[in-house]
Amino acid sequence: MVDSLNSSQSAVLEKPAKNSVRMGVNVGSSSILLIFVVLCLVAFATLSLVSANADRLLSRRILERTTGYYGACSEAEAWVAEQDRELADIFAAASSRAAYLEQVGEGTRTFRTSVSDTQDLEVILEILYPEAAGDAFYRITSWKVINTAEYEYDSTLPVFRQ
Repeated sequence: MVDSLNSSQSAVLEKPAKNSVRMGVNVGSSSILLIFVVLCLVAFATLSLVSANADRLLSRRILERTTGYYGACSEAEAWVAEQDRELADIFAAASSRAAYLEQVGEGTRTFRTSVSDTQDLEVILEILYPEAAGDAFYRITSWKVINTAEYEYDSTLPVFRQ
């Protein structure tokens, strides 16, 4: 009888419970996770490429604008130096203040050069009579960039519409 009890107890112990829950990671969930990670990496890579391209275009525009501005400033400085030499020669040849002002004229002299398709650099000199040795022949009253075209700002977003 003891043997029959032992065998019945061992049969009970060996049977799995009918209501037990099996926990584990299936192959399908790891595949879904891998696909999600790959899609995230592709999305971030695309955003990085779009951002890098926009930065490259902006850098190119800034380079063109800066090169144009400093080229125009160089031209303006050469013009100012030419005006200075001309005014110094007229001052050396003039016998009086009236003779000097008659030759150079009172008022201002203006120089304008192109910075870009839509902007110009304008320099205005006020002509002066030097009262003492070493005084200036002119005073720069304006050195500014002027817009020559009207801007139409694009406020739309580049999204796809059907």
